[in-house]
Formats: sequence, C-alpha cells, structure tokens
Amino acid sequence: MPREKEGKQKTKGTPLPIIPILQKFLKAYEKHCAQTQTSVCPAIKQDLKTSINNERILRKFMLVRPRDSPPSTLPISLEPLLITIQDECYMLGKEICIWSLQLSNPEIARLASLLELKGRACPFTSLELIDCRMDLWSLRRLGRALLGSCLHSLVLDYCRFGNEEIESIFSGLEHNQRLQVLSLRYCGLGPQSGPRLGAIISQSSICELHLDGNYLQCSGAVALLRHIAEYAEMQGRDQPATSPPVPKSPPQQLQVRQKGSSTLNQTTKSPGAVTRKTTSGKERRKGIKKKMKDLTEAGPWLVKLYLADNGIDGKGKEGENGLLEFTQILMCLITYSAHLREIDLGNNVLGETAAAHILEALRARKTGKLPILKIIITPQVSSDTFKSIWKNTKKSSITRKKKKKTKY
Repeated sequence: MPREKEGKQKTKGTPLPIIPILQKFLKAYEKHCAQTQTSVCPAIKQDLKTSINNERILRKFMLVRPRDSPPSTLPISLEPLLITIQDECYMLGKEICIWSLQLSNPEIARLASLLELKGRACPFTSLELIDCRMDLWSLRRLGRALLGSCLHSLVLDYCRFGNEEIESIFSGLEHNQRLQVLSLRYCGLGPQSGPRLGAIISQSSICELHLDGNYLQCSGAVALLRHIAEYAEMQGRDQPATSPPVPKSPPQQLQVRQKGSSTLNQTTKSPGAVTRKTTSGKERRKGIKKKMKDLTEAGPWLVKLYLADNGIDGKGKEGENGLLEFTQILMCLITYSAHLREIDLGNNVLGETAAAHILEALRARKTGKLPILKIIITPQVSSDTFKSIWKNTKKSSITRKKKKKTKY
C-alpha cells in the first residue's frame, strides 16, 4: 500500500513520464552550453541525473561556480539554462538559485524577460541571486521585471549595493503585490534605506523580511517599522476590550502557509460559506479559491523580521535618543501586532533599559492574548531580564501536555 501511494504522488500533476522529460532537458542543456561556448554547471547536471535516477521532478535549479575550477575552464553562464527552460517548455521548476557569478547584461535581460512572461512560460516563484555581481543597467532591468513577475520569494543576499543600485530594486518592489519573502542580508544598506523599505513593506504582501548584516542603525530601523507599528496599534485599539486583536484581510498565500495560526485564518471562512452546504455552492467556492490563489492584498503583514547585526545601539551619532525612539516603536509593534511571530535583534547592543521595555511589551502582548512571539536579543543584559524575556517567548509546558494527551 505505501508503494502505491508513493507512485500516485509522483505522477500527480505530471501527465507525461518524468524520466524522458529530464533526459531530453539535460541533452538540450549540454547542447546550448556547447553552442554558447560555456561550461555545463556540475550542480545542475548532478541534480538532473539524481532526479532521473529517483524518478522525481526537478523543482530547484542551482547554478553554482565550482570552487576548484582552473582559470582556463570555460565560464558558467545562466543563458544556456534559461534558453533550455524556454525551448523545452519546462514548467515544473519553481526555484532558481544563482551563487557567486558575474552576471552579464544579456543574461539578466533574458532572465527579466522570462520573469515578465509570468505563468505563461515562467514557472518560477522563487529567485535567489546570492553573492552575484551585476552592474547598474542589469539591476534596473531586473527591477522593471519585478513589477510584473509572479515571484513569491526574492533573495539578494551578499550582493553589495550602492544607493542607485538598491533604488533600482526598490522601484521594482514598490507596487509588487505577490512577493511574500524578501531577503537583503549583508547588502550594505544604510539608514537611508529604512524609509523606502518601510513604505514598501506597509503597502505590499511581504510577510518575511531578512535584513541581517546591514547598517540601518536606529534611525533606519525606526523608519522601517514606523508605519507597521502604527497600523498594528490602530488595529489593536479598534478591537473590543474583551477580545484579542484580529488582523484584517491577511494575504491569501499567507493563510495557506500559516494554517495553524487562528489569527491568520479569519478571512478564509465567511458566514455564507459556513451555512451553505449544497453541491453547487461547494463548486462555486472552489472556483473562487482557484481564482484567488495568486492574489494577495496590500498591507503590513509582517510575520518574521530579522534585523541582527544592524548597528542598532546607542553608540552612533543618534546616541541614546535614537535607541529610545527605536525601543518605543518596537514596543508598540510587539504589544499590538497579531501577525508578528518572530523578531531577531541579535548582535545589536540594546542595553538594559531597552531590554526591560521589550520585556514589558511581551507581558502586555501576553495580557492581550496575542500569539507567542519569538524574539532574539543579545545576551549583554542582566541575567534576570534575559531569562524573563526567554520565558515570555516560549509556550507553556501545560499547553504542550494538554496537546499530548489529546493525541492518545
């Protein structure tokens, strides 16, 4: 029985046998590499062969330059891979990840054109360009493609950006309503990036933001969080005193990912949907859900926020006043945001006063019956405060025992 079930899972969504498709793809990829006088990426070739041997669909393409390749070896290029994906109409891949490559203008132009085709010829919902080098023209072209792409996740970690370069990316994210995960770790962002990022997050569907290893400092972090904190406070204060705050209209994709979160599932059921039980009603609702699959609403839906190692302390030119302002904004966000689940402030020297305020906000959050918030701060505070914060960011053992009992 288990083998029969496994076979069904493999063939689901793939009307044609996967082995011939992947074999043909590999042959075409090698041909295009030869035509463009570039090297076949060993990682992609290995992943294709593994997928063929295991009879599995290849969902993620990893384009990586081998560390031990001699200088005389032909360069690895993105272009042959993209040409193969288009020529073979390979719609089964979902992620494309490129590591440590110098990307030329033609390569970015082809990638951008593919992203702009959306679901018609571009299956990708996740793009990772990690430690890649691109010039200003390439970043502007990529930024324009982000406006109409179907990406749900964008990772640009370790790509060093100047003001003009990062502005090209921001302009593409400004009106993007599909992106849910944005990662800009170690990209050289300074305080001036805070206001732009804050405006984008507050008007988008981004629910996971990774900004570790930049230098936003207090002013940049305040500008980033101000609109989100104000929105959370407005929602929290509008709720009746007897009930916990409930977020309004979270993104549809987020609801699917956060099935265990009661506060993030409020819009999945309407009163009409609960009472109507006819077959036609079920079909109608199914059709509506299908149409809504890729639609998300704009708004501050931040669930995970990573701000580790960003120079958020009282040591810069902003001094203690800047740290105090940041702490007040953070307290507001912790106290009122029903969406928020995780904050990482590690390697920022917040100090004892800021840590005490965070503890106060966590207790207020608990009183307001909001979901547990996991928060990481530097241990450079008193042991009592640090332990109290840790205790307020974990679920009680009583709840765990109850859950275990219900299973048996």
